[in-house]
Amino acid sequence: MSLPPFVLVHGAWGGAWIWRRVLAPLRAAGHEVHAVTLTGDGERAHLRRPDIKLQTHIADVLGLIDAEELNGIVLVGHSYGGQVITGVADRLLARRAGAVHQLIYVDAMVPLPGEGWGQQHDPAVVAARTAQAAANADALPPPDPMDFGLTGADRDWLLRRQVPHPFGPYRDPLDFDLARWMATRRAFIDCTQPALPTIAPSRVRVRELPGFELRELRTGHCPMVSTAPELAHMLLELARR
Repeated sequence: MSLPPFVLVHGAWGGAWIWRRVLAPLRAAGHEVHAVTLTGDGERAHLRRPDIKLQTHIADVLGLIDAEELNGIVLVGHSYGGQVITGVADRLLARRAGAVHQLIYVDAMVPLPGEGWGQQHDPAVVAARTAQAAANADALPPPDPMDFGLTGADRDWLLRRQVPHPFGPYRDPLDFDLARWMATRRAFIDCTQPALPTIAPSRVRVRELPGFELRELRTGHCPMVSTAPELAHMLLELARR
């Protein structure tokens, strides 16, 4: 029996590059693995423009899945990527049952229907980010990776590679079929040291909603950088359940 392919979706300010340290162990275990770069991020930063929406990023991931003819996939979303994989799964499962084997939220946003990224944040955070975007050509400037618990060479690596993230998706609500999503296998990997405050609503939500398998990593918000072997092991374990 063939193993489910992985599709990895980064968070804001990232790109496919951020998954580099987990690709080899996932592939060595026999899985096909694809990491997506969303429009306006990573090596696609030159495509950033004010009209990029959440649906643009959902289309990015769907385009890769269709081009590679993937089925029965494990969709992994980090941070903002949780919004994206929720929308991708809804579109895929509307086409065919079994298109998604599992959703794995890595310290990620877990939306409810009609909810946007910004709606999960305190009003003060929303106001600050809106002001940042207004001063930066409708894009959110990258934070200091120290906020994610990264120091030394790991912090330097992100400082060199992070780019401003399109602000449009921050404002966009996500509509999806809640019953279909609830019927899908789901896991949440909670990164607890340090725990990023803006993920707090999702941490609470996954403990209140039925159907989530919960795991914890004693690391910061970017485990694919700080504890890549442990994250890869956890992803493989979850994918084979």
